[in-house]
Amino acid sequence: QLHLVESGGGLVQPGGSLTLSCVASGGAVDYGAIGWFRQAPGKEREGVSCISGSGRSTDYADSVKDRFTISRDNAKNTVFLEMKSLEHEDTGVYYCAVDRDRWRSCSLTERHYQSWGQGTQVTVSS
Repeated sequence: QLHLVESGGGLVQPGGSLTLSCVASGGAVDYGAIGWFRQAPGKEREGVSCISGSGRSTDYADSVKDRFTISRDNAKNTVFLEMKSLEHEDTGVYYCAVDRDRWRSCSLTERHYQSWGQGTQVTVSS
């Protein structure tokens, strides 16, 4: 079973940048689509971005379009989420997950994903 580990979270000021990493073990990261989700305090988990198994298709939540970029390095078995112009509203625990049923596309719907990492905290504060 694919095991995912997120890293790269931390405390950053508004307007700052962070890059999150999702490293896969126990299988190839192009095993399926990879999604990034986040959960803010007191709120439900929401889809942020995803990339297809082929890497040719991506999707973003409206709230992060033009600020976040998802990419993958299959040689390193890693998916990245580059986050720029961070806002207070971006604060939360960020999770990556794998959707084994999608290769050419990806989904921001949580129920499509089967395996999840433990999450990494991102805090945007001055």
